Amino acid sequence: MTDRADDYSAITHSTGSLDKEEIITRMLHKGTLTTRTDIVAVMNNFEEAIEEAMLEGYSITYPLFNTSFSISGVFESPTDSFDGNRHKLNINLTKGVRLRETERKVKFEKTTAATPLPTIQEVKDCMSGKVNELLTKGGVVELTGYSLKIEGDSPSCGLWFINAEKEEQKSSLVLENKPSRIMAMIPVLAKGAYQIKIVTQFTGGGKLLKTPKTFIYPKILQVGD
Repeated sequence: MTDRADDYSAITHSTGSLDKEEIITRMLHKGTLTTRTDIVAVMNNFEEAIEEAMLEGYSITYPLFNTSFSISGVFESPTDSFDGNRHKLNINLTKGVRLRETERKVKFEKTTAATPLPTIQEVKDCMSGKVNELLTKGGVVELTGYSLKIEGDSPSCGLWFINAEKEEQKSSLVLENKPSRIMAMIPVLAKGAYQIKIVTQFTGGGKLLKTPKTFIYPKILQVGD
């Protein structure tokens, strides 16, 4: 960040992520004579050897990465010893020579910035304590996730409860309104199955979206008598 008001920063978006199995598939596509079973065995052996060496106190210097150890926490005197209740051992990773070379080779493509979609990860009924199961009519619901904050002057913005007939009722009172957590009153809903919908113009950057974004939590929640 600088003192200039007209400065901008870049946000990177990777093409995707690859797990161990996908890396092995790429290795096989190179035409190697070794089988998938052989590669898995070698990679597992490699991982175990790294782990064993580190458990013996060795740091690792490897073309892709380097490891080191550090300890966090305060020691009360020069004679104080490690205490698991006050101290924590950290394994640190830094780029190896090959990754530093890869940095210089990466190609970039400028794309239009995307505003994160509001996403609910968990719904808790505060009256019953149940998670992703029940809603107590007239009670309080707690939503956790990201980009949840309800902002905007569109009438559609808010927290909505949708029944099986696709009829919607809006929460009349939001008690806590944060990007990572929302707490709100549950309307006096009729008995049945419901889904929760978030509609917001929140961006996280201080400006509001022109068109609200919507997220419907896929799990079905039950309202009793």
